[in-house]
Amino acid sequence: MPLTQRIHDQLQACIQVLSDAGGSLAEPLGTAARAMTDCLLAEGKILTCGVGPSGLPARHLAAILVDRLDKERPGLAAIALHGDGAGMVDDAEFSPGFARQIAALGHPGDLLVVFSAYGQARAVVEAIHAAHERDLRVVVLAGGDGGQAAEILTENDVLICLPAESASRIHEVTLFAVHALCDGIDYFLLGA
Repeated sequence: MPLTQRIHDQLQACIQVLSDAGGSLAEPLGTAARAMTDCLLAEGKILTCGVGPSGLPARHLAAILVDRLDKERPGLAAIALHGDGAGMVDDAEFSPGFARQIAALGHPGDLLVVFSAYGQARAVVEAIHAAHERDLRVVVLAGGDGGQAAEILTENDVLICLPAESASRIHEVTLFAVHALCDGIDYFLLGA
């Protein structure tokens, strides 16, 4: 198969996953955007984390909350927690860094947004436990059924299951979800 055909096939797969995601993601993304907006309006902050490639959308979300996505607005309180990117492999190795940072920076009323391709990364599971210990609400974005991360959420938390199986499709849908969350927050804060 020629390379151009492979690229075309990948693009079609991405389009299909995004098309299929519309029905299943609208409600949980809206719920998460409302929770994040409520947190910010109550003078809380948004903490984000993710291991390996899942750390990229965590940093991107924090950056566009502090700066902006499409609409000009004041910066919003958001911090991307740092993992040792060189030493952490997505969904495999453990670093207590996220949990320690949440213990140091998180306060009741803050909200943690967790990104994990399959919801199995020990570092993000420990981060969720640390968030609950500090009375933070949690939003998890993960592929499939959300894995271990989904199993430890409380009824106050929000699970966003990304309808994709391969890591590349999960990350593509995740980028859409990040932009939809920010747009939803802007909608609640600024109107249409």
